[in-house]
Amino acid sequence: MLRTFGVVLATTTLTLAGWAGTLTGAQAQPAPAATPTPGPTYTCPPALPVSGQFLSATTTSITIRYSMILSPPCGYDPPITVVLFASREDATAWRNPVASAVSGPERYGDLTVGGLTPDSEYWFRFSAGDKHDPYVISGPVRTLAVSSAACQATVTIDNRWTGGYAATVSVRNTSQQTLNGWQVTWRWSGDERISALWNGVASTSGADVTVRNASYNGTLTPGGGTTFGMLVWTSAVTGGLTLTCGR
Repeated sequence: MLRTFGVVLATTTLTLAGWAGTLTGAQAQPAPAATPTPGPTYTCPPALPVSGQFLSATTTSITIRYSMILSPPCGYDPPITVVLFASREDATAWRNPVASAVSGPERYGDLTVGGLTPDSEYWFRFSAGDKHDPYVISGPVRTLAVSSAACQATVTIDNRWTGGYAATVSVRNTSQQTLNGWQVTWRWSGDERISALWNGVASTSGADVTVRNASYNGTLTPGGGTTFGMLVWTSAVTGGLTLTCGR
């Protein structure tokens, strides 16, 4: 009997020892998972992402100077589009746009919107890609009346060759007041492009071209005049240009 009890006791002792080992293992808790630290929240500076101002007008065009101030995520990347509307209500609602012009890769510059109605008011806004800028709604800006043209421009083809020509444009003040600044605009009829220009500053928007005075020839007394010249490349034989001159 004592022998049997000893065997039972030994078996019980071994069982308890194994159970104690199991408890010891269960007491080891897994290390808690690290809580991710949130990154800093990016705050956009208190500035408009793009700005624009009216620069000049002719009877059929308006030129806007733009500046893309901020880049994504707070602003836009070029190209940028200036869009014209016939009323502030249409501009506010982004409906019934009447004309537009698209910039190149530059973050600032001048955009000329052509094909407009003389002596008419317009409001302008900006868009970039599929994003409409929600801030800038500017206007009204007005095209010149036909009768208010302060100058006259004529073009002379000096030389023509296969693939291009050289031309001189004469600008004359036809008003009774001194003209402080002028611009000449026209629209190409084909694939023309200016390869060189002197005595003026050119800007283009699609087929529309605007040449403004240089720093030294913008002041014209009544009846006074000046000229600028250009080399034009084209694959076709073209006729004369239809020029519009204004302040």
